[in-house]
Amino acid sequence: MRIRVTVAAVSGALALSALAVPAAQADGSGDHRADVAKVREAARAASGKTPFTGSTGSDGEPYTLDLSFSNVKVNDGKPIVAGTTNRVSVPVTYSVKHAASVDITADDFLMPVDLYRGSYDDPANFVFGDDLPACTETSSTTATCKGTIDVYPQELMNEDAATWKASGYAIALNGIDLDDENADWSKVGVVDQDGLATTKLQRYSRLTVNASPEPVKKGKTVTVTGLLSRANWNTGKYAGYTVQPVGLQFRKKSSSTYTSTLKTVKSDSKGNLKTTTTATVDGYFRYNFAGTSTTPAVKATGDYVDVQ
Repeated sequence: MRIRVTVAAVSGALALSALAVPAAQADGSGDHRADVAKVREAARAASGKTPFTGSTGSDGEPYTLDLSFSNVKVNDGKPIVAGTTNRVSVPVTYSVKHAASVDITADDFLMPVDLYRGSYDDPANFVFGDDLPACTETSSTTATCKGTIDVYPQELMNEDAATWKASGYAIALNGIDLDDENADWSKVGVVDQDGLATTKLQRYSRLTVNASPEPVKKGKTVTVTGLLSRANWNTGKYAGYTVQPVGLQFRKKSSSTYTSTLKTVKSDSKGNLKTTTTATVDGYFRYNFAGTSTTPAVKATGDYVDVQ
């Protein structure tokens, strides 16, 4: 996880025990995340409740903002697919409705939507945008927002290939300096909303094919091999995807479309594929993997065989 803070009340003071910001955010683009974390955890520690639930603004607790999120869509409804090295940035859009007294245009107003896996109160992991979203007011009490979710494969484990949930939160700092140990939390407004949407995070897949011999005599056997692999976030490398059904397809040289599956082959303990078929006409062989909940579908680039 890129940022997680834990705070505790000690003689009336809130102490930060952990705060981590990735190198990718060293330019300051993610500094707002530290502020968000401080406020969220301060409210949790002060109230001993689910973040911001039942907050009244008394006793140094943040007060509850009159604001709600709706119409949240992550990556246009498609799964997020990450490889082993490159950052994956996908869009997130949503709407907000708020009281006229809530100034969402203030410089110190934060209103992002993040993703988490696991329990809302104790997530196993979470991802968020490197920058705050851009919001456009559609009336004095409504707005639409566009932002990103930025996924870094180096911060994932294989178990993160699962369904993630979206939560949104708005924080009105109202000029409060969160680095001030004596900051008056009751002047900070907050609202945290869970269950906004879900999305899948998947491990990028690769598929190869090789048909031989080339050329081959008509009626002779063609051997088709290949490899089905996917990103291994634990190691930062690609590894074979084992015991998975993969279809062998063919298209004639004169055609632009592949025929229905000739046969289905299962990948072995290392992700390798191998089968045979009979040579009939010139054309292309490819493997086609339908995908699973954790791994997207992938088609190999066809390998041409000249039949003589």
